[in-house]
Amino acid sequence: RLHSYRDLPVRYFELGTVDRHEKSGVLHGLTRVREFTQDDAHILCTPQQLGDEITAIIDFVKDVMSVFDFDFTVELSTRPEKSIGDDLSWERATSALRRALEQSNFSYEVNEGDGAFYGPKIDFKLKDCLKRSWQCATIQCDFALPERFDLTYIGEDGAKHRPVMLHRVILGSLERFLGVLIEHYAGAFPVWLCPVQAMVLPITEQQHEFSTSVVSALHKANIRAHIDLRNESLNFKIREAQLQKIPYMLIVGAREAEQQHVSPRLRDGQNLGSMPLGNCIRHIRETCATELKHLAPYHT
Repeated sequence: RLHSYRDLPVRYFELGTVDRHEKSGVLHGLTRVREFTQDDAHILCTPQQLGDEITAIIDFVKDVMSVFDFDFTVELSTRPEKSIGDDLSWERATSALRRALEQSNFSYEVNEGDGAFYGPKIDFKLKDCLKRSWQCATIQCDFALPERFDLTYIGEDGAKHRPVMLHRVILGSLERFLGVLIEHYAGAFPVWLCPVQAMVLPITEQQHEFSTSVVSALHKANIRAHIDLRNESLNFKIREAQLQKIPYMLIVGAREAEQQHVSPRLRDGQNLGSMPLGNCIRHIRETCATELKHLAPYHT
């Protein structure tokens, strides 16, 4: 069917599985694998909308990377020797990418001739704890697919025009992103991100019943919590929780069970002292809110 310029931009998104026949010698943990999942989006827009779309994606990347406190570098890759498309289209697309980066106050490097054969691109490279760079987010202009699929829209002038296509990923390979994320924090995730935010540690079997109710209360408060009911010493349980880098160890002894209290211990060894369970829940939630202060409207 016919599409009008009023229908644009059109944005399609999927979490897609990608297979690559990587040579075994270059495979590297989660950061380079043969099968991965990426957050793929494809945007069709008019040439006049291109700049705004690129800026919106850059802002999206900036927001996501700030959530995880990542250091990253930006590279603009230009037209390679073997390419498709006319000079004017390449010039316009490259200028749009460059202008969007400058308006976003990004410092960037130019990789002359390192663009895709179908268009220029912006790459965002994350730094892990060893200062190695890993490409994750990317924004690519594509002149090939609109041409090959004969995509057109009716412009304001009533004539047919070819749309511009943008490809973008924000996290890129989810496996690679998780691998870099784990190394970035050396496993000690912020509280909001930890798979287990609190481990309840009863000292003896007599505290199991109250400790189980503590876990239930934490779950009701949307705090991810487990309980260690093993017949092991408290020091052993604490050491294991610290090795797992769990942010809160909630110790429950006879006095805590009697008073309906818990004694939180942080993974760095700091003891917060005995406190009512409600106060502890509030403390954990406030810590998460502080860590996510720039996302507070979505986490209240």
